[in-house]
Amino acid sequence: MRILALDSSGLVAGVAVLESENEKNDAQTIAEYTVNYKKTHSQTLLPMLDEIVKMTELDLSTIDAVAIASGPGSFTGLRIGSATAKGLGLALKKPLVEVPTLEGLAYNLCGCEGLICPIMDARRGQVYTGIYTCEEEELHIVEGQMAISIEELAEKLKNYDQKVTFLGDGVPVFKKRLSEELLKDSEIRFAPAHMNRQRAASVGALGMRYYMEGKTVSAAEHHPDYLRVSQAERERAEREKAKGESEGEK
Repeated sequence: MRILALDSSGLVAGVAVLESENEKNDAQTIAEYTVNYKKTHSQTLLPMLDEIVKMTELDLSTIDAVAIASGPGSFTGLRIGSATAKGLGLALKKPLVEVPTLEGLAYNLCGCEGLICPIMDARRGQVYTGIYTCEEEELHIVEGQMAISIEELAEKLKNYDQKVTFLGDGVPVFKKRLSEELLKDSEIRFAPAHMNRQRAASVGALGMRYYMEGKTVSAAEHHPDYLRVSQAERERAEREKAKGESEGEK
């Protein structure tokens, strides 16, 4: 079994190829390319894929599926990843495996004791987050993906009375508040640098599990999960609401 994985949901862009010789999901990462730099994902994703294909002498027609970090995350990043995955799926006639972004992030820390809590800065005072545990490579969803304030998240975590490990691009933004104001410092940990951002290999490993469970969609069926509407959509709705109220007053 061979899975091609893509992740451009956040600041990091990644491409990975994973293989397994049986159905026990003992997947091996054959190649992984990660970039966290100033360039846009539209500049990096396809060149990374091309480089991996060359370095591993990969025939893309031999992959079984394309695993894609399906959201939430950066609206632009998700669209770039989605378009790339859909294009590959259509061209290669392969299914897509949609891996929720926060599940992929949490899988970085599989084997970690206690709760795993990825946080992505969603702006407007909110984070994209979820609460997970992971034992023996099995990811368990305690609370699924949501967009909430960091204060609301802290209150949820207090209810579980367990140590929690945070990771994601929301950590630099909220680390001080979490450790000094919202939660007891003794109850929280933060993932090390090599594990605290999106990794295409984690998306691929989960994608392989989901593929074996039959959780696939066609390229035509795939759509990113933005979790909330974009700023442009919010502004348009506000304009239409204001216009409607103005016309109602006439």
